[in-house]
Amino acid sequence: MSEIEVNHELPPNYEELKKAANRSSWQERLEAVEELGQWNHPKTIDVLTHRMNHDTVYSVQEAAYRKLLAFGEEVQPPSKAKGELIKGVGKILVRIKKSLPEGHSYEEFKEKLRKTRLDVYNSYEGDKGEDFDAWLEQTWASLTRR
Repeated sequence: MSEIEVNHELPPNYEELKKAANRSSWQERLEAVEELGQWNHPKTIDVLTHRMNHDTVYSVQEAAYRKLLAFGEEVQPPSKAKGELIKGVGKILVRIKKSLPEGHSYEEFKEKLRKTRLDVYNSYEGDKGEDFDAWLEQTWASLTRR
């Protein structure tokens, strides 16, 4: 594994990286964390610390933790969240299911979730990884339409 050179200046695209670190897409946040992790500067450390402590997706938290550790920061490893990543997700999913016609397919539900609540879709996709589809389909099947 080659060692990445760490800069002690602020990256020239810091403002864009800071914005990317807070986007709804966990992939964009992860990319921003990876890039910010090449710049050991108080401002980048602040952004990385925030992602480590507050991101809904564990892989983003873990990446920020690894970067901070590489900088020599004294940080505790993040713990994987138990339960709901997003408060009230059950109600959100029920509302989406109710908004679809009776007898809709799982694929229709999945697409409506992606279009209307990308934040929820994206967070759970990032958290569940390969198990996302199985989890979402099982959750969809168990939702009541009351």
